[in-house]
Amino acid sequence: MVEFAPRTDLLRKQPGNTPRPEPAAKAANLFRTIHILGIETVTADGLARTLPFTPTDTTAGSENEYQTAVSGSRSQVDLAREIEDSGFFRNLKKRTLRGDAPRSSLTALERFLEANEEGVWENSWVRLPVDTLTPFARSILEIDLRSDKGCAKSPRRGDACRFHLCENGQEILRIPISYLLKLALADAVGEGCPHPTIQAAGRSAMDHFLSDNTSPETFSFHPVGLTQDSGPGKAVARETALRFMLSQLLIQYANRQFGLTESGQKAELYFAPHPPIRQKRLNNLISDSFYRALFMSPCLSGWNDGEAKHRYMHLCHEVLSRSQLNAVRKLREAGIVANNLVVLPNTSNISLANNGTHISLGSRKLTRMLKDPDSGFGPQEEKHYGDLAIKIVEHFLPLFVGTYSAAPYRIDFMDFHPERVLGFLPHEMDFTHLRMFWRRWKKKASLKILGRSITPFGPEWLDRSLARCFRLKGDHVPDFRLIDYLVALMATDESPALDGCLGNDLRLKQDLGDMGVFDPCMPLYMLYRARCFKTMGFTGFEGRHYSLFENLTRDMGHAANLQMLVTALAYKYIFTGQISHGDIPDSPFVESERRQIFFGAAVGIPTFYVRSDTPNRLLARMAKRTPNIRASRRYGGYTRVRAVDFKKTLVAILREDAPELVEMGDFGQTLGDLDLRIENPGHHAAADRLTRRICDRAGAKSSTDLSADEFNAAAESFYRKKLKTEQLEESLDVWCDQVGRLDGLSSWRSGTYNQALFSILKGRDAASFVNALRPALLSEELSVQAITRLIHLLLLTLTQMKTQEAAACPEG
Repeated sequence: MVEFAPRTDLLRKQPGNTPRPEPAAKAANLFRTIHILGIETVTADGLARTLPFTPTDTTAGSENEYQTAVSGSRSQVDLAREIEDSGFFRNLKKRTLRGDAPRSSLTALERFLEANEEGVWENSWVRLPVDTLTPFARSILEIDLRSDKGCAKSPRRGDACRFHLCENGQEILRIPISYLLKLALADAVGEGCPHPTIQAAGRSAMDHFLSDNTSPETFSFHPVGLTQDSGPGKAVARETALRFMLSQLLIQYANRQFGLTESGQKAELYFAPHPPIRQKRLNNLISDSFYRALFMSPCLSGWNDGEAKHRYMHLCHEVLSRSQLNAVRKLREAGIVANNLVVLPNTSNISLANNGTHISLGSRKLTRMLKDPDSGFGPQEEKHYGDLAIKIVEHFLPLFVGTYSAAPYRIDFMDFHPERVLGFLPHEMDFTHLRMFWRRWKKKASLKILGRSITPFGPEWLDRSLARCFRLKGDHVPDFRLIDYLVALMATDESPALDGCLGNDLRLKQDLGDMGVFDPCMPLYMLYRARCFKTMGFTGFEGRHYSLFENLTRDMGHAANLQMLVTALAYKYIFTGQISHGDIPDSPFVESERRQIFFGAAVGIPTFYVRSDTPNRLLARMAKRTPNIRASRRYGGYTRVRAVDFKKTLVAILREDAPELVEMGDFGQTLGDLDLRIENPGHHAAADRLTRRICDRAGAKSSTDLSADEFNAAAESFYRKKLKTEQLEESLDVWCDQVGRLDGLSSWRSGTYNQALFSILKGRDAASFVNALRPALLSEELSVQAITRLIHLLLLTLTQMKTQEAAACPEG
């Protein structure tokens, strides 16, 4: 158990400091809050029954970002045609002819267009004849092209012309795949839809197909909770699998119905965590404005004012591009870049093209209290205890990285410039921890010549020669997405983000805006973000630290269960008085000290250092009970901790401090599975499993036997082909199990779905119908009619699941 000594004033106010807003006294009154919420603290069982975020109290949902691509020739695919027809390309040619631009710039861009052996164009848009759409799909398109979708008389968007072309006298629609999904769904449930229930389900589902800055994005059709045969983790994994299944069916429908395959533009969709290699290369050849024109989502779906949202997407890209440049200045201030010889990052940052999964948890108890203005539990209490819960949960996040999800990545020696590989870390860690982090990463990567630490000099020919002569292979990183992307902004001395005071995020964003790090218009990036009732309609948290799940049921299911267990334990610590805000002070150093462990896990660094007198009392106790710790010989006043031992300690704490929660949620299997992933990562951890399979695909024994380009290209191919097929098979298995319940005796007795089912199956068994079409579905050889029937059946399946969840948890 984590024990705590009597509190002391560990962080005293310094003279001249601007006083921070204090939380309202009633919000900080723990005994009052316990009484209002009805928390029973006398017995362990009573506590488990009445805490928020226990299995019976929690609802869960997820948000997934997909990678897309279009397979075809240069002459047919939209991305290549847009580049060739662009003013940027024509001007570059003319400037090259005049001698105002180096010939190499034009040659590199032409080579990008020509040298595409696989014919795969990631994040390309598609072109389809308008007359292939049903009248209902066209009506949806017209609504989405409005400047204000909420107004029937609204004129078209100012950029509507970019979506319409005329080719050979035929009207052509040009759209990103993120919007193609919604349009395909509208088309499939339009005229000729066999039953009103199916059509209503399709219209409702359309609202769940959105887009990130570049990638398609979907979110749960309904929140899930504890069921008789599974916990929320397994339930949210099932729902995610069925959403992936529907997305795949819509892609196949669009390829057939809209003539995409026939016209040489086969659309593809799959899970992949990193921005594509070829997109990175293109980004280095074009301007930031042209990059945004090619890849930023036009936001046709999901927002009433799509143009305003589109401008916001541009803002995000501009801000992160500028922020990365400012990170180089911080590296110089930290002493990591010792001179002015740096490789400047591109003025166009591509990290927004990454793809991850977010798992959100909601509390029925807290949501119910917040709905009642007279309950005594309002926004101040939500903020006060929510911020503290986030600080506690962040200590456990290293358990997730590389364990359940991962984003394996190879970095060659010649790319190991700190200004490149450290990404946004200067904005996420204190300089002390950043210097420690960089030294240990270089040590892990064996960047030494004759015992002397070395990094690339800059000229590629020189660095390549050094790498070859001294066998400098660079490094393999378990989850580079968490390093390459801005995932957790660090607080400033004047504006902590998690001190429990309302509006602290706004104050921090203003500070970061003044520093050129962020923009106040953007939501604050955090690893574990609060979902506030006022904004979301429920209260809870969103885990944003997940990259790629190899197996949805096994990896995502256990990850969601662990996330719920850790969150419930955080509230147990709070409501039993074991941890308060004073135990985890709100200073940039303390924040960085706990997050360095998380980032170290993403890189695979085996050790970290904690101040021996750290004011973070929770981390101090965790580190103290970790085996094999010792005083650091290099850093005076610091304790050296092995990362794997720390993870084992965290699991032991979960077992000792939350036995009633583990039993209540039947999480013994989840913790047993976690033991295996930590003790034997080579066979059980997601990062090692993915790495091994990528190497097998490339015919190599180890990732370091391959160059960065070879490994990362093999990873992309694995995600697009083998992994997509496996996840599609897994989704089919989940669907067959679920559709059997839809078509089962109890469902037929209720009579709710009989007519709708008969309109699709004509009396056939549902599971047998799906299984009969499995081979053609996996090989993408189904007819339009068969795909349409499967879409209708899946919509009906999802409707039944939503109805069952609503009946089981009416407050969800």
